[in-house]
Amino acid sequence: MSNALIDKEITKRRTFAIISHPDAGKTTTTEKLLLYGGAIQMAGTVKAKRGKKFATSDWMELEKQRGISVTSSVMNFSYDGCEINLIDTPGHQDFSEDTYRTLTAVDSAVMLIDAANGVESQTKKLFEVCAMRKTPIIAFINKMDREGREAFDLIDEIEKVLGIQCFAATWPIGMGANFRGVYDRFKKTLLVFDKGADRARPVALKGMGVDDPELEKEIGPEMAAQLRDEIEMLEGAGEVFDREKYLRGELCPVYFGSAMNNFGIQTLLEALIEIAPRPMPRPTRSRAVEPTESKFSGFIFKIQANMDPAHRDRVAFMRIVSGKFERGMKAFHVRMKREFRLARPTQFMAQDRSLVEEAYAGDIVGIHDPGIFKIGDTLSEGESLIYTGIPVFSPENFVRVQLKDPLKSKQLNKALDQLSEEGAVQVLRPLNSNDLWLGVVGILQFDVVKYRVENEYGVRVDFQTLPYSVARWVHCDDEKMLTQFTQEQSQSLCRDQRGDLVVLMEQIWRMKVLNERYPKVTYTATSENLSDAEVAH
Repeated sequence: MSNALIDKEITKRRTFAIISHPDAGKTTTTEKLLLYGGAIQMAGTVKAKRGKKFATSDWMELEKQRGISVTSSVMNFSYDGCEINLIDTPGHQDFSEDTYRTLTAVDSAVMLIDAANGVESQTKKLFEVCAMRKTPIIAFINKMDREGREAFDLIDEIEKVLGIQCFAATWPIGMGANFRGVYDRFKKTLLVFDKGADRARPVALKGMGVDDPELEKEIGPEMAAQLRDEIEMLEGAGEVFDREKYLRGELCPVYFGSAMNNFGIQTLLEALIEIAPRPMPRPTRSRAVEPTESKFSGFIFKIQANMDPAHRDRVAFMRIVSGKFERGMKAFHVRMKREFRLARPTQFMAQDRSLVEEAYAGDIVGIHDPGIFKIGDTLSEGESLIYTGIPVFSPENFVRVQLKDPLKSKQLNKALDQLSEEGAVQVLRPLNSNDLWLGVVGILQFDVVKYRVENEYGVRVDFQTLPYSVARWVHCDDEKMLTQFTQEQSQSLCRDQRGDLVVLMEQIWRMKVLNERYPKVTYTATSENLSDAEVAH
């Protein structure tokens, strides 16, 4: 296929994630973006009442029970001539590791902020990951239909707390019960929303300029005067939107609205098409790969087992980085140094899936995984590329697994192997015993692991808390010192699922003791998702 045709397709792609603190309205915002994109006809609510839908993006039964997102959902839909790949990340902070990995697969992010709470702790952490990767960010200040903080104060807080310059792309008209819509500064039009419309369907917008004499009739003379004063202040400040600064991650356009009431969602979706980046180049160990290259390549950033309980399948989610992907094509598995036929590629609306005939750089495709893929794997048309920057984080909470039925140890090992390959948990095998230990970043992950082991694999287990709070991967080129270290510290050493050596500690101060006693041993808090002797390097 010619590069010109590939370039035309890539120009249509937008791949982004939504990040937020829990309860900022992320799942609702995701639903409404899908609604405006025509991907669904009726939006659900997270904690569904009898007769109402559950959120499309929350597919796991546990998510529906608790009203939280604990997995990353991938959704594909078309809007205004563009192909949108939207990734809904886990909202709960205990699942931030999954979110970090997801952010390696996107070209931009939407940062959701609660109008009443402003910038919260999880938002700050996720923003820092985006900033580290220079990921362009659009902010959406949600819940303007409730009483919250003043718009100027919210923008000031984003700039001061997150350290990024803001541009108010839309401006709210009122707040709480008086919220009437937004003024679009790009189009110089007022978007007044119909409060009487069905909240679960798109709302028709009435567009008018800020100087339109109809403005007073629509929102009242007092609110019209306040809006004109605020717009004059914004324009007088001399701030202009610089798309290049946004693409470099140095400027954050800010939009206001209420996802629950469909206020501002269509404007946000249009912004993603108009200003968000098309697929970007990606670094590998050997070179940067351009999306317009004719040869296909991509990497696995997520593995999910048992999305369809009827089939007990495993799906590997692949971000296509370059070229064109076709159903049934052979791809080179770089880590295993073998070619595999990719026979049943799928695209998703949460757990609902459809077969893909072709896909391009920027697209997220699900591949049936017979147990050959791991997070971080690269697929190509023959070149030994290794995409970098997909981390494993050191766990901070640890348990010993107690199997209730000893005859089910084989099923338990299979369950934990699969869950560890998904990145849901880290399986640790202590050097001094045959126990199975598990490590996670956030403690709620243990509930999900236990739930899935019992419901998807039919194995009943108990978890016994271990006293450790710190884990570090161990590295040492001096064989003599490594042997001494292993012998003397064996009671706190484990092997992870890749066979790498990990030391566990109850307190971080113990690192100082180890550094003094074993000066040639080094420790890391993260590990790249590259295994098998770093792919024979």
